[in-house]
Amino acid sequence: MKIALVTPAGARSRSGNRHTATRWAAMLRSLGHRVRVSVRWDGRAADAMIALHARRSHASIARFRERFPASPLVVVLTGTDLYRDIRTDSDARASLVLADRLVVLQDMGRLELSVRFRRKTRVIYQSARVDASPTPPSRRFRVAVIGHLREEKDPFRAALALAHLRDLPELEIVQLGEALSPEMARTARRLERADPRYRWLGNVPHWQAMRWLSRSHALVLSSRMEGGANVICEAAAAGVPVIASRVSGNVGMLGRGYPGYYRLADERSLARQVRRAALESAYYARLERLTAARQPLFRPAAEREGLRRLLAELAPRPRPSRSRISRTGAKLRR
Repeated sequence: MKIALVTPAGARSRSGNRHTATRWAAMLRSLGHRVRVSVRWDGRAADAMIALHARRSHASIARFRERFPASPLVVVLTGTDLYRDIRTDSDARASLVLADRLVVLQDMGRLELSVRFRRKTRVIYQSARVDASPTPPSRRFRVAVIGHLREEKDPFRAALALAHLRDLPELEIVQLGEALSPEMARTARRLERADPRYRWLGNVPHWQAMRWLSRSHALVLSSRMEGGANVICEAAAAGVPVIASRVSGNVGMLGRGYPGYYRLADERSLARQVRRAALESAYYARLERLTAARQPLFRPAAEREGLRRLLAELAPRPRPSRSRISRTGAKLRR
């Protein structure tokens, strides 16, 4: 099958959308498909389209559906799609209607859709493979924060929590990710000056981010909205427990009974969870165990199988040959 895979993130982007598109293209090719990845559909003929982001890819979605009304069209819903745009944006809502299948990246995502769309929605968890072995420092409790600095990520909540953890001088917050505005960069530098336990390392290659993750005791994910954070998959693969904001996308990744959530945008609540992880060995071991228990969901083989099943659902069934029809008709006449 010839597949047009559309993502709003360009080739040089380090965004989650681009990582997903690159990984899926490789998996689809390994399944025998031909895949073209583009920021917008170039109009070339394709047997199917997979479009990441209902709102930002809507123009490509609408054009493909108009030109190939009978061809399979899959729309993958991001966090901003699920938790904001489908409520307020007409393009995002139109993309839901045009799609033959919708894909969400964690099982709570389905609940954000109206009942009429849930029937055509499938869950495909993202996957990760981390080669670095876990080697956190022995004399410090290091917390990693990984992701670009933008409003939806509530990126400085961990740094702000340090004000409520002054009695833990051995605590360290290491933040990695590009500041997507000058204001974000200024805030990061100001927080660095305010507390030496906080460091912002800026934009680093993915392999360096994974090395920092594997050398940390915990990952903090403070997002206001998440479609299905790949960094949770990476933390599970690296054996690093997660402390996360209690939002639907994180609960869909880690499970409803996971004990490592804190109240969204509440640094005091986050500080309590970090303190417990740093000081209570039984609590920390439970976070480790439950994060590791999610690993099978996030394996590349599971993600690849999800894509295979998705396309198998949409593939046209081969018509029986004329000779087979004739034989079948003859049997019926008898």
